[in-house]
Amino acid sequence: MRLLEFGCVFIILFEIVLYGKAEIYIATVEGDPIISYTGGIDGFEATAVESGEKIDTTSELVTSYARHLEKRHDMLLGMLFDPGTYKKLYSYRHLINGFAVHLSPEQAEILRHGPGVKSVERDWKVRRLTTHTPEFLGLPNGVWPTGGGYDHAGEDIVIGFVDSGIYPHHPSFGTHNTEPYGPVPKYRGKCEVDPDTKRSFCNGKIIGAQHFAQAATAAGAFNPSIDFASPLDGDGHGSHTASIAAGRNGIPVKMYGHEFGKASGMAPRARIAVYKALYRLFGGFVADVVAALDQAVHDGVDILSLSVGPNSPQATTKTTYLNPFDATLLGAVKAGVFVAQAAGNAGPFPKTLVSYSPWITSVAAAIDDRTYKNHLILGNGRILAGVGLSPSTHLNQTYKLVAANDVLLDSSVMKYIPTDCQRPEVLNKKLIEGNILLCGYSYNFVVGTSSIKKVSETANTLGAVGFVLCVENVSPGMKFDPVPVSLPGILITDVSKSKELIDYYNISTPRDWTGRVKSFKGTGKIGDGLMPILHKSAPQVALFSARGPNIKDFSFQEADLLKPDILAPGSLIWAAWSLNGTDEPNYVGEEFAMISGTSMAAPHIAGIAALIKQQHPHWSPAAIKSALMTTATTLDRAGSPILAQQYSETEAMKLVRATPFDYGSGHVNPRAALDPGLIFDAGYEDYLGFLCTTPGIDVREIKNYTNLPCNNTMVHPSNLNTPSITISHLVGTQVVTRTVTNVAEEETYVITARMQPAIAIEVNPPAMTLKAGASRKFTVTLTVRSVTGIYSFGEVLMKGSRGHKVRVPVLANGYPR
Repeated sequence: MRLLEFGCVFIILFEIVLYGKAEIYIATVEGDPIISYTGGIDGFEATAVESGEKIDTTSELVTSYARHLEKRHDMLLGMLFDPGTYKKLYSYRHLINGFAVHLSPEQAEILRHGPGVKSVERDWKVRRLTTHTPEFLGLPNGVWPTGGGYDHAGEDIVIGFVDSGIYPHHPSFGTHNTEPYGPVPKYRGKCEVDPDTKRSFCNGKIIGAQHFAQAATAAGAFNPSIDFASPLDGDGHGSHTASIAAGRNGIPVKMYGHEFGKASGMAPRARIAVYKALYRLFGGFVADVVAALDQAVHDGVDILSLSVGPNSPQATTKTTYLNPFDATLLGAVKAGVFVAQAAGNAGPFPKTLVSYSPWITSVAAAIDDRTYKNHLILGNGRILAGVGLSPSTHLNQTYKLVAANDVLLDSSVMKYIPTDCQRPEVLNKKLIEGNILLCGYSYNFVVGTSSIKKVSETANTLGAVGFVLCVENVSPGMKFDPVPVSLPGILITDVSKSKELIDYYNISTPRDWTGRVKSFKGTGKIGDGLMPILHKSAPQVALFSARGPNIKDFSFQEADLLKPDILAPGSLIWAAWSLNGTDEPNYVGEEFAMISGTSMAAPHIAGIAALIKQQHPHWSPAAIKSALMTTATTLDRAGSPILAQQYSETEAMKLVRATPFDYGSGHVNPRAALDPGLIFDAGYEDYLGFLCTTPGIDVREIKNYTNLPCNNTMVHPSNLNTPSITISHLVGTQVVTRTVTNVAEEETYVITARMQPAIAIEVNPPAMTLKAGASRKFTVTLTVRSVTGIYSFGEVLMKGSRGHKVRVPVLANGYPR
């Protein structure tokens, strides 16, 4: 059986620039104010006054010129920034020509390089951020101190990674300048030796390292010379996910001489156990992955991080839950191992999850509060927004624009698609040197045969001062993540803006009767894209993140189970990369990469689970999962409901209010998860009861996988003691039972419930007092009021007298009797 696509993608980065911590800035711009304007520009007559003379503010000349200046201020801001991301406070028109504006430091940097801007005054410095999800999630101040600080966060918790291996020499996994790592007696894993260097892959931080490739070898897919018959990461993906969960704290992220900040894993002192079962050219095979999982549980890992999922349904089974992969994971959970699995990247379409079993935690991907944006300023003053994680060209200088198509050395090289700018030898260096090279962003960049990194190298080889990539066609799934490059560069992602650039270039470039360029007249300059822009409308559900409803069989019948379970950062995540890594052409040979996918979201949850496990070593996987889910938030930083990226009717991206099918219980809140108040616990027998009561599952198949007979005391699968309630086919009235256990001091909880109007909801009892360690049952009664054909959403909220809040999402689809 062939497995496994990586849960990792590049996403479409749309023009969303929103600000975080804003301050007031005063900008002055070219052009005289009213008091000194002598006329002759923009068609207005003079408004200047003699020394000591008052301005006649009632004059039509003055008022019209004042309106003109204000309009220019507004146009400048409108070209640079999206509406709602800034607030202009004043337009200064009389004594100076400028304005006061409330915006972020990052936006101020963009403004500073805007056309005609003379100065931007500010009173504080920009703080640069990187794999900044620890800060975004509140770990340094709100979580790590409770475990003794970052240098003890996750201490002696072992996280197993079934992935593409690890690059053991990366500083994120180093042991220098740290407290020594002692033995972990509970872990029994072994460390393979690098066949080339004869050195162990383990160092105390990395505590186990093995590879699994027998199925791949038998299938003829494994090539030891390029796939490495060792735990060495030949892809990059495994190193990336391991460092997100458990990378060392404070590792500088440096590329091309610029430091993007400092990287850290969620649990910086957790140990890493590597089980390589994925390979760069062919993915992996279920047999190898199951062997890796089996070995990991045997070795004694506490947490499993899985950024993998099946390529297609297994032909031998009818249900999503009963296959070797998910049955193995059920065994892992039975052994007390918490499993975080990437939900998949087939979003935003419904029923696209690749992680669906109730015993594991399925993780959707969020966009956090950091984006990158850049701009190109043309010689005609137009500003074209785009993506470019690069330095700016010289601030006060413009450069000629030279299109690759116009500087070919030989027309026969057209077979190489020279507009991709991947081959410097086919372009004329003499015409490009000292200018900005214009290239085309084709589908080759999407499928991975072309890279922005190579464009940068081509431009650098030819002596260009920078490069611009134009997008002529955009289809759903096109990927526009910012890529760090060494020289000024920008990708214009909007088709209309790309067309505007091409039109400007063509109009500005005189040609002879054969079409050959006589001289290059078009000019431009590239802004500074190195500064991240922080915004308050975070988190959002990423476009690519797989969506529910969950299914129970391969006829896509819906299950009585909410998936995904939780939302975590998974977009534009800086983390470690393998120097041997080839998974992303833009990061070949680099130590760090910034990529997106539910692959990046799952290790966030794995690392946070390690922090919970450290503080509550005896909690079951279900208890850890419950703590994560009941404390999750459904609001963004601004206090508004979380939004989800979705396709519009025109296949453009739009934002809609997210539902539990997008984010499960909500976005993870690590600080609250450490102290959830109540938990919904479950174990192997409960999961067996879920399988036995789920319609359509053959009890003989259940016995085949579990070696146990069925017990139907659960009555209905919706009674599985999860911190969510889902009824996919509600007819009349149904009563659902849940049991909560108090993991804090004695507390009284008031229980309320609300639901969208089509379904009536009632909870009983309305309040209960639980002593420390005590458990109590409560019921939720759902009744169809009207049949709408769509799910209704609601929640049960339990508010404790000591301040705990426990939230349980409720979903039901009503059907007629």
